[in-house]
Amino acid sequence: MNTAIDDRPRPGLRERKKAKTRSLLQEHALRLFREHGYAETTVEQIAEAAEVSPTTVYRYFPTKADLVIYDDLDERMIEAFRSQPPELNAIGALRAAFRTGFAAAVGEELVIQRERERLMRSEPELRAAMLDELTRTVQEITGLIAERSGRAPNDDMVVALAGAVIGIAIAAWLGSSGEDWANRFVQRVDLGMAALEFGFRL
Repeated sequence: MNTAIDDRPRPGLRERKKAKTRSLLQEHALRLFREHGYAETTVEQIAEAAEVSPTTVYRYFPTKADLVIYDDLDERMIEAFRSQPPELNAIGALRAAFRTGFAAAVGEELVIQRERERLMRSEPELRAAMLDELTRTVQEITGLIAERSGRAPNDDMVVALAGAVIGIAIAAWLGSSGEDWANRFVQRVDLGMAALEFGFRL
């Protein structure tokens, strides 16, 4: 039986403090990148703005690119995926989890997401780092599909479906821009996954 997300244990004090520090570091980094440029801003400057040591920054973000690439959407979506009712197939659960993950991004968090998105489009180093992150995401999606479908992670159909989902996400990201990019991105991903679930009619 799946447990609702709201019924799950809340993170402990240590985890909450770490999350708060990570968020603070990213906020300072994004502000400095916006004011001075990504390439021109150093980790030392970010540490000084956040009143921590550079070692602390690197403990949370191993590279400068990680300060932009990181978000907790994957963690939210994994949790949401596993909370979906068992009668949903893997694609249906992925669609629901994706909508849930992005629905939580509102207010200041949505502003941060827009700033991250702008940087990832404009900085070659970040675009390359994002491709590395996508490789990790494919592996996560593969594992989730295998878990729900009862197949092995290296099953040909599991691998193919994971690749199709990531392909839809990449195409949706490339085709979405402007102030309303987040809504457009979510809509395109959902439509693409609906087509995967029920069949493309082109």
